[in-house]
Amino acid sequence: MKNITSKVFYNIALIFLSPLLLIALLRKKKGKPTIGKRWTEYFGYSVPLRNKNPIWIHTVSVGETIAATPLIRAINTKYPQQAILITTTTTTGAEQAKKLTDIAEHRYMPVDFSWCVRRFLKVIQPKCMLVMETELWPNTLNVVAKNKIPITILNARLSERSCHRYQKFQSVFDLMSKHLTQVLCQHPEDAKRFEKLGVKSSEITVTGSLKFDIEISETSISQGKELRKQLGTKRPIWIAASTHEGEDEIIYKAHQNLLKDIPDALLILVPRHPERFASVARQALEYDFKVVSRTEGAAVSADTQVYLGDTMGEMLTLISAADVCFMAGSLVGDKVGGHNMLEPAALEKPILNGPSFFNFKDITHQLIQEQALIICQSENEITDNLVQLFKDSATRIQMGKNAYQVVAQNQGAVAKTLDALSSVVTKQ
Repeated sequence: MKNITSKVFYNIALIFLSPLLLIALLRKKKGKPTIGKRWTEYFGYSVPLRNKNPIWIHTVSVGETIAATPLIRAINTKYPQQAILITTTTTTGAEQAKKLTDIAEHRYMPVDFSWCVRRFLKVIQPKCMLVMETELWPNTLNVVAKNKIPITILNARLSERSCHRYQKFQSVFDLMSKHLTQVLCQHPEDAKRFEKLGVKSSEITVTGSLKFDIEISETSISQGKELRKQLGTKRPIWIAASTHEGEDEIIYKAHQNLLKDIPDALLILVPRHPERFASVARQALEYDFKVVSRTEGAAVSADTQVYLGDTMGEMLTLISAADVCFMAGSLVGDKVGGHNMLEPAALEKPILNGPSFFNFKDITHQLIQEQALIICQSENEITDNLVQLFKDSATRIQMGKNAYQVVAQNQGAVAKTLDALSSVVTKQ
């Protein structure tokens, strides 16, 4: 009875909230890809795939698509004749999925109304559904399970805080979890929390984090080297990656202070969301910085102080061109909880981070323990650590090597995940 009540309440809430979700997804924003005529895909009106019975992988947005990429390529290598479909919710995720068009097709994820999902399944006819992390939608899971399509959660993580939150709404969580075939967790702690919420231990496997199996292409490295030549091979360069509103001011103040000690230092600043590119550029001018944006294509001179990374999908190239990486999303309290530090770590960069990193606790603690990452509480601490690292190249280089070792020691999740997926992927 409780589950029925929860389902009714959820569907009523969805009816009222879905228009807001669709407005947010469909609204045109400067610098953000538009969905165009494909908006009907949100309602399940998808074009049939070139090949039938695909493995369906849902990756939500950019970060999840990047994290899933090594696994998607590994699936294609092991099962070259198998069709693969990637669904994302966001247009920026779709842009990232385009990089896999040689091995997979893309569609937008239908809204979580049962009739939308049924229409989608009728056209797509997937053999299994793989969901990155914990993007769980009750109606979607219910309809997929009713169609006897196995559902696997990949790279699953569940923080203590999220676990407590789900416990308060246990009946809602039960609506979703009863349809899961298996849950592949990043860490033993995640597995214990899923068990605490009622998922059977027989349905849980610890496979490690797919994010450690990051692939750095030769293209990204060579493009990074070329960009470094353009920016200046001898000048000290740091990058603030994936900044959110409220962080740019802190970064700019830290850079102002840095220039007092190291006048030729250059900041590469990369906002997380493309709709903020213009405002972040204006803000730099308010601080009297001499700014060049990547999209302008203008030459960077010796007196350029800020290089604005106002493009999508080039983070690895931009990080590769820097000496030190500050990972943003970590200076805005509990709003974001940090971003993935493994990209700079895989590129052997020393890492600075703000005090908020609850979404990446395990990774952060490993990097701190191996002396690869430093937590900075304020702009002054960011500046002080930058000055020290730029003046002590031996420490800077060693921190980068330590960061890479953390990545190397944790790799192998793709192989473990492939093993765990064998039964559902080969399902006829």
